[in-house]
Amino acid sequence: MHAGLRVGAVALPNRVFAAPMAGVTDRPYRKLVKRLGAGHAVSEMAASNPRLWASEKTMRRLNHEGEPAPVAVQLAGADPQMLAEAARYNVARGAQIIDINMGCPAKKVCNVACGSALLKDEDLVARILDAVVAAVDVPVTLKYRTGWDPTHRNAVAIARRARDAGVAMLTLHGRTRADGFRGAAEYDTIRAVKNAVDIPVVANGDIDTPEKARAVLEYTGADAVMVGRAALGRPWIFREIEHYLRTGEKLAPPTVDELRPLLQQHLEDHYRFYGEFLGVRTARKHIIWYTSHLEGGAAFCERMNRIDDAAAQARAVDEFLRAHGERDGRLHYAGTSVH
Repeated sequence: MHAGLRVGAVALPNRVFAAPMAGVTDRPYRKLVKRLGAGHAVSEMAASNPRLWASEKTMRRLNHEGEPAPVAVQLAGADPQMLAEAARYNVARGAQIIDINMGCPAKKVCNVACGSALLKDEDLVARILDAVVAAVDVPVTLKYRTGWDPTHRNAVAIARRARDAGVAMLTLHGRTRADGFRGAAEYDTIRAVKNAVDIPVVANGDIDTPEKARAVLEYTGADAVMVGRAALGRPWIFREIEHYLRTGEKLAPPTVDELRPLLQQHLEDHYRFYGEFLGVRTARKHIIWYTSHLEGGAAFCERMNRIDDAAAQARAVDEFLRAHGERDGRLHYAGTSVH
């Protein structure tokens, strides 16, 4: 399992991928997780509507300056020609892979008949994929769910349509649109999709440890795994999984001395990307994910919400971690032993 993976003409260094998450997988985060072992990281979902392309939010989402290759942009929409035009627009600006979102379960996305709402209309899915594949000369990938609800799982049918359209890779989240993120992901449908098509299939959903990653790969036969929520506050999970798949050995968690410069670099990159006012506020969620489960983290996070200055915020994080690591240099999680 240590070999990389090809997506069309694009070579990925390993088979442990970072899931696109709105409000999370911005450019600073993608650079961080790629540095920490993610073989592939897809951008936040960007709108295909050209009227939104000039908005500050969309322009920021489409900014890939300094990001290690390959640059992958995820697009959302329901109009085949609009998505095709958005794909061309992004490839002209450096995208090396175009990913189509048919997996987002959010109501504001599904109510406008895109994201996982598209799974109700297989013919429209096929028209979208045909149009986007024809529009660009880079690989097109598809991220989707097992179906609309547990009684309408059509992932295998969609997979065949995608393969016929020339899609280069499928990522399947083991839940339906109706499930949201409730309950446990199921992997039988991912296994069925892998058995049905001859293009790479990525397993996504509830992969939160190296052992779980290996078990899911063995059960489904998938070519790679994609990790989302389990990486929040623990971006080193990518190297832990990659190392375990390659060697069968558990990698030691990072020491506090290793973590401190890593988080400082993430915060500095984040402030540069967003500017101080927005940067301080949008960094809070990352800081809370990093620290809330550590001993003393709850009180520290309360204090975080009252800091509005970037230098003070970064200094507070560094001081908290330094004090936290003085005992033995390791991460200590509240109510548990070392993580």
